[in-house]
Amino acid sequence: MRLSACDRVLEFPPTQVMGIINVTPDSFSDGGQFLDSAAAVAQGLRLVEEGADMLDIGGESSRPGAPPVEEEEELRRVLPVVEQLSGAVEVPISIDTQKTVVARKALSAGAVIINDVAANREDEAMWRLVADTGAGYIAMHMRGTPQTMQEGPRYDDVTNEVESFFQDRLERLAAVGVLAEQVALDPGIGFGKTRAHNLELLENLKRFITIRRPLVLGASRKSFLGGQVGQRLAGSLACAAHAVAAGTHIIRAHDVRETARVVETMEAIHSSS
Repeated sequence: MRLSACDRVLEFPPTQVMGIINVTPDSFSDGGQFLDSAAAVAQGLRLVEEGADMLDIGGESSRPGAPPVEEEEELRRVLPVVEQLSGAVEVPISIDTQKTVVARKALSAGAVIINDVAANREDEAMWRLVADTGAGYIAMHMRGTPQTMQEGPRYDDVTNEVESFFQDRLERLAAVGVLAEQVALDPGIGFGKTRAHNLELLENLKRFITIRRPLVLGASRKSFLGGQVGQRLAGSLACAAHAVAAGTHIIRAHDVRETARVVETMEAIHSSS
């Protein structure tokens, strides 16, 4: 399995760890900690030292109810960080954004992957950018928007609906010239789902593996794990271990050192069997 991302090709297995850098004042877990670009760059370097295989940089919180951020402000937050880290580390850089202009400028600054929480979009501009640049593209499932997604989410069958969404996105991406090898899929844990929906998706991760595109899981520190944010490490690592066992290709994580150790151990267990 591979993911093509501009001039990079990511090969799976092994499972890779995507380190999260939120350059925001209001992200649910680490809002405000890395709003200063120097602090964000230092955090990126630290995450690579801890074992991150890629870095995901975002300048707009997508927590439930988070207000939208103006395009210019998002650019001000992320571009210096993308530019500095892309010149300082060997690992690929992902830009976590819903905005095509931000994605385009981040790619010019050195990013090679677009992590799109709004892959439920109807506008094709983002997808055409992916086709034109050859960037990697993470299509995440979300019901509604960050402002509305937790307003009583309901599904007849959440696994079937997410699977159908993935198939539909792959078809629509192909129609505008995006190659299948550029696309990874994320079921969107916590994005328009109840705790029961999240647990069902985790239980059925192997269903999504059969689509034959890299699968991304972002369960790190999410509220369905229970407790305060600082009490969610054990639950986050349990999800990471389960995801590796199911065949997930990318684990998106705040706690990179611990997650990388879990991934390494799980890979060793599976390689010995």
